[in-house]
Amino acid sequence: MKRLFLKTLVAALAVAAFGLAQAQTRTIKFANQNVKGHPIVSGMEKFAALVEAKSGGKMKVNVFPGGALGSDQANVSSLQGGTLEMASMNSGIFASLVKDFAIYDFPFLFGNAKEADAVVDGPFGVAMHRKLEEKGLVGLGYYELGFREITNSKRPITKVEDIAGLKLRVIPNPINVDWVTALGANPTPLPFPEVYAALEQHAIDGQENPVATIKGAKLYEVQKYMTLTNHQYNPQSVVVSKKFWDTLAPADQKILQDAARESIQYQRTQSRAQLQSGLEDLRKGGMEISELPPAELAKLRDKMKPVIAKHSVTAGEATVKAMMAELEKARK
Repeated sequence: MKRLFLKTLVAALAVAAFGLAQAQTRTIKFANQNVKGHPIVSGMEKFAALVEAKSGGKMKVNVFPGGALGSDQANVSSLQGGTLEMASMNSGIFASLVKDFAIYDFPFLFGNAKEADAVVDGPFGVAMHRKLEEKGLVGLGYYELGFREITNSKRPITKVEDIAGLKLRVIPNPINVDWVTALGANPTPLPFPEVYAALEQHAIDGQENPVATIKGAKLYEVQKYMTLTNHQYNPQSVVVSKKFWDTLAPADQKILQDAARESIQYQRTQSRAQLQSGLEDLRKGGMEISELPPAELAKLRDKMKPVIAKHSVTAGEATVKAMMAELEKARK
């Protein structure tokens, strides 16, 4: 009887010890380049709250906005090395790891947000993220940075020729360098946290970003003119370090996946709701905002065509074909 009691006690202690081990708190660092208050960061904060609630406090997410943990490129290296657990960044940045991701930076790819949602949430977007796994990253879905607009401190842009000669900051990747060059401007690749100072010191004349990013970074303080071109749409991949991911139990992986899915819908709603108020705030901040006439937008699209043709080869025929098939379905 005594022996049975001891066996039962040992088993109970083992179960309790196992339970305590399973309940060990995990802390996740989640990095991004945008400042607190930006819709991307709001999505990250929503994700953090969801993870804590769904895990009963076992998993905690610390959000690091504003490039606090380094540039996007530094974050990618940290994710691959396992010293950073999560990040959200422009999907096109991953073209340096997997060439197919260049397609996400194609100018004038998406006509509206509905088309973008259909593509990135569907089989195409999922398949693209799967390509990152062999590079040490796991994609959980896509936030929305939005459609990009051009700003500068030199002059209003009322025709395509007005862009020529401007020194414009671009995301550091080849397709962005090429489309700015095609317009006769001078591309300057810079990490985003360096942009404000470069504009303030007149090291560059302008930049291009979505309205929420321009507002959040207070670029209206150092930029006078904005032209609504909607020349690019940026999905932002929400990615996890595979080294970290592989240490998680399937139940914990599901918590992150479910929280990501819910936070993505919240984040996109926030992003779209803030667009018009963001434009009003930029005007109040002193920016002059204009739109290119339809004929000039057509000229802009024409100048982008050789860039798209060149980078279609880089992204790969199969990827371009798959993207266009998804867009055709979305447009029906």
